[in-house]
Amino acid sequence: MPRVAIISDTHIPGRADEIPVPFRDRIAAADRVIHAGDFTASDALATVRDLATGPLVAVTGNMDGSGLDLPRTATLEVGDVTFVVTHGTGNPATYEDRVAGTVRDVAGTAAVGVAGHTHTVLDTVHEGVRLLNPGSVTGAAPADRTTMMTADVADGSIDVTVHALDG
Repeated sequence: MPRVAIISDTHIPGRADEIPVPFRDRIAAADRVIHAGDFTASDALATVRDLATGPLVAVTGNMDGSGLDLPRTATLEVGDVTFVVTHGTGNPATYEDRVAGTVRDVAGTAAVGVAGHTHTVLDTVHEGVRLLNPGSVTGAAPADRTTMMTADVADGSIDVTVHALDG
């Protein structure tokens, strides 16, 4: 059963110094890694690339400069599950509408949307689209804790676990 590490909003070095070791270990152990944007610097992207032992799918966030050369939206196929990855940039009041709309435009309602931006963990279904936000893998403000997700994929479904470090 493939395991996907889902992370976002590293904000290194501006708001955080590094990804915590327990999360580094989870990223390295995953079969695939999704990063939903806001690395902030090329060194942070390089760190995640080094940690990922399997494929990395990453998108640009609103705090990422053009030097990272990442797409705004990307997809990852794992078994019979399609993940549509975007950052979710924009007004928090329309976040779920915006991310679900992107998922529908790219792959329809059968796909799972992954986005960051808010630094708040989210696992919900919005207008028929499952949306995941792993929060901030470094606990960067405005997050109140350090979080990430893993998703185990089997038989066309996913089992999502939120991992958190208080502090």
